Amino acid sequence: MTKDLLDVLSALERKVLWLAAWMIHEANHVRDNVDGLKVGGHQASSASLSTIMTALYFHVLRPQDRVAVKPHASPIFHAIQYLLGRQSREKLAAFRGYKGAQSYPSRTKDTDDVDFSTGSVGLGVAQTLFASLVQDYVHDHGFAGDRSPGRMIALVGDAEMDEGNIFEALLEGWKQGVRNCWWIIDYNRQSLDAVVREGLWEQYEKLFRAFGWDVVILKYGVLLEEAFKKPGGDTLRAWIDHCPNQLYSALTFQGGAAWRRRLTDDLGDQGPLSALLDALSDDDLARLMTNLAGHDLPTLLDAFGKIDHDRPTCIIAYTVKGHGLPLAGHKDNHAGLMTTAQMEILRNAMKVRPGHEWDFFEGLSLPEHELRSFLEKVPFAQGGPRRLQAARVDVPAALTVEIAPTMSTQQGFGVLLNEVGKQKSDFSDRIVTTSPDVTMSTNLGAFVNRRGLFARQPMVDTFKSERIPSTLTWEFSPKGQHMELGIAEMNLFILLSALGLSHSLFGARLFPIGTLYDPFVCRGLDALNYACYQDARFILVGTPSGITLAPEGGAHQSIGTPLIGMAQDGLAAFEPSFVDELAVILGFAFDYIQRDGEGEACERTWLRDETGGSVYLRLSTRPVEQPQRVMTPELRQGIIDGAYWMRKPGPNCQVVVAYTGAIAPEAIQAVGLMAEDRRDIGLLAVTSADRLNAGWTAASRARERGLPHARSHIERLMAELPPHCGLVTVLDGHPATLAWLGAVAGHRTRPLGVEHFGQTGALPDLHRHYGIDANAIVAAAQAIAPGRPIRYLKAL
Repeated sequence: MTKDLLDVLSALERKVLWLAAWMIHEANHVRDNVDGLKVGGHQASSASLSTIMTALYFHVLRPQDRVAVKPHASPIFHAIQYLLGRQSREKLAAFRGYKGAQSYPSRTKDTDDVDFSTGSVGLGVAQTLFASLVQDYVHDHGFAGDRSPGRMIALVGDAEMDEGNIFEALLEGWKQGVRNCWWIIDYNRQSLDAVVREGLWEQYEKLFRAFGWDVVILKYGVLLEEAFKKPGGDTLRAWIDHCPNQLYSALTFQGGAAWRRRLTDDLGDQGPLSALLDALSDDDLARLMTNLAGHDLPTLLDAFGKIDHDRPTCIIAYTVKGHGLPLAGHKDNHAGLMTTAQMEILRNAMKVRPGHEWDFFEGLSLPEHELRSFLEKVPFAQGGPRRLQAARVDVPAALTVEIAPTMSTQQGFGVLLNEVGKQKSDFSDRIVTTSPDVTMSTNLGAFVNRRGLFARQPMVDTFKSERIPSTLTWEFSPKGQHMELGIAEMNLFILLSALGLSHSLFGARLFPIGTLYDPFVCRGLDALNYACYQDARFILVGTPSGITLAPEGGAHQSIGTPLIGMAQDGLAAFEPSFVDELAVILGFAFDYIQRDGEGEACERTWLRDETGGSVYLRLSTRPVEQPQRVMTPELRQGIIDGAYWMRKPGPNCQVVVAYTGAIAPEAIQAVGLMAEDRRDIGLLAVTSADRLNAGWTAASRARERGLPHARSHIERLMAELPPHCGLVTVLDGHPATLAWLGAVAGHRTRPLGVEHFGQTGALPDLHRHYGIDANAIVAAAQAIAPGRPIRYLKAL
């Protein structure tokens, strides 16, 4: 490590700290505030990582390395990217403003090549672990080409370590043999509301070592280490080692004079140590006492350089929250902002002239040409765009499956995937399935039997070798295509996020499919939202859904998941009733998750299908009679667009029943009964309330913006219904899922569904209890469109 390198990195560290602080200051105190809301920006939380990120981005990182930046260090990240030419001055000046640099690093909103979105604390940390597992998967399957493995690095706030999903991920990483993963803990000992507990670092160390990680503790910088070697240094080290976190923070904020008073009061006359302290000015004493390793470039570079293996490594780096700023150490500094007066103090210390705040090398003593030359050669920036490209993989024009006269959509899903698994193609080889310990009960078993489980080292199925009959061949190998997880839905969604970004992170196209019990989608909603926010591409299968696990009661029954599917951005939700519908939707999904265009909304549906996204399939275990029909192009398109007429209404239609999912038999039965006395009754099969609703709202916006002829798919389907027609909607889920259909053309509507926690029982009993059986559908139709079928209520 040369002095020239340290001089350049020290200069860049000063510049990064200034730019981050000024970025936040301008957003809060200079830029016009039109709504009166505090803009914020976490100056102190950014500053604690300024040295670590300087060492990483300007020296340690290689192009193949990927980093999840602590959310509150976003300004430091943007400042570094600005110096590397990957971020614009305009974006920095608009920090936390409209289309400016984002509050927290975002793959989809920022323009400076963010590796992993962060913001919901803890998720970016776990993402690096699962990304390292996906990297192994890609390399072991030969999809990585000549790309070298990178290190997946998380910059973690110590308070962020309270997030439970981090510990779930650690356990899964131990099971899966995680490697090439660094977690660097910004141990500043402060959180949003308080100072962290004493000795927390010891618990971190024990925890990580228990899970097989190497642990590196970086506590003191060069100045302190040199002081400890001098006479009296042992006493000074012992005092600091036992200094409570709150006291250390308070003295840091108060400065050199306070340090001197406290040391004198606590230690008295220590001879050589007192002489050492007396020889220092107050400023020098403050600099010595806060010379922690996380702010000491020589210590950091030496520590990072010594990690020459692929074992997972936790680095606990002691830092000061607000390092280098006037509010360093204050317990209220997390969301605090420097005043204008404090900013002027920093400006003078940084030698930045008014009007030159954004200049690259303003206030630095090193020659500009030397700094520019260094920045042009930074290893991290030599690999071109961080977003890699992967070619689209051809998918079958149609998925074929032998449909039994009676079967469930969950069963159909398993059969469809098994048929795909029989194929020998690049497409089938790139499917990777995963499940949180419900592989068999979500019907992945046949595919796993055919394609095997993934592990870096082969493991035989002992039951098979012992000739014990079993329905599942549980054999692991580096070529397996199923990644088995423990019972942790958060891990499922974070793994799906990593798998679904493989094309961008590692240049390898995958088709990830994750299954779980539909009621437990809610366990991992934060991670699901995070995955979609990153624009990860995957297929999520929630099954069984609704109340169809009737004997198991409310704990295994889902109500609100259709609304989640509708509300979640980046996720196209479907709920087919029949297996032929599912085959069409699954085939569409394999193509849809590969799309990444910027095309205009389709004038047939007003959906932005060219942009693609992830897909959610809500499936059922309920066996239902399958229709015997030909899959015409019109029917196929209707299934994909979200709805089609199972029974098309006539011009004098009095009632339309719209249904989705496994409640189809009740809807069909009710329409058949009413048709004996009513003519022109319609039956609308809704395969995606999500896509219907999205198309309708998009078409409505288009008309409001001057396109009067814009019509969505659902508007065209309902265009010929007479005004007096009543609409009954029904599903095995929350009734609000379809209730909005009445607003499309102003028809009076009675939505039926499940609104309360379930209970045990047979399906007919539960359907009757919740009012979603044929009887209830007929009664609802009678209420909104009076006619003669009251007698059916007694007959049912």
